[in-house]
Amino acid sequence: VQLQAFGGGLVQAGGSLRLSCAAAGGTFSNYNLGWFRQAPEKERVFVATINWVGGTTRYADSVKGRFTISRDNAKNTVYLQMNSLKPEDTAVYYCARGRIYGSSLSTKSADFGSWGQGTLVTVSS
Repeated sequence: VQLQAFGGGLVQAGGSLRLSCAAAGGTFSNYNLGWFRQAPEKERVFVATINWVGGTTRYADSVKGRFTISRDNAKNTVYLQMNSLKPEDTAVYYCARGRIYGSSLSTKSADFGSWGQGTLVTVSS
């Protein structure tokens, strides 16, 4: 499966963006989905994940209460609504599909087997 993330851009601090990630050549159904981000000169880190049923989510402490992950299995799409953005949210954001069909929720990048190309989010102060 190939994933394509889009929706990034330049936004002022306090603003909002909605990222989307669509799958081609495969399906999202029955797989956990996640968002990770990588800031300049830093390692890629976990942002949010949603289980394959869509009823359970988990967030990094740094984004909790500001970001919301959701999914639409009929459209093979996962979303990340980002509100109250801060300059420290600036990063390339990657979507990913869980490695194992129907697995339990994980925040570890190693548990995600398919990755999108990423979309750049820049938050100005």
